[in-house]
Amino acid sequence: MKLKTRSILQELNEIAEIRNKDALFESRAINIINSAINLLETLKKHYTAEQADELERRLLNAIRGQDPAKFTRGIRKIAESKRTKRQLNESE
Repeated sequence: MKLKTRSILQELNEIAEIRNKDALFESRAINIINSAINLLETLKKHYTAEQADELERRLLNAIRGQDPAKFTRGIRKIAESKRTKRQLNESE
């Protein structure tokens, strides 16, 4: 008779399914919120206050609208603006 073996991941997945779903959602939400807070703090360190505010607004709108491209466009817009300023300074 052949024994059916199971991987550790399969076992862990079953445990997760048995657990309280509310606790699982709470844990995931806490991780996401902490990550977002860390991201906002990092944005404020690396960008001007105006740029950080714009990116924060875009981040919230991207989450609300379920469209990550909204945030990505903001980052690219700032990067392009920096490149343009650098090129202007080099050409002077």
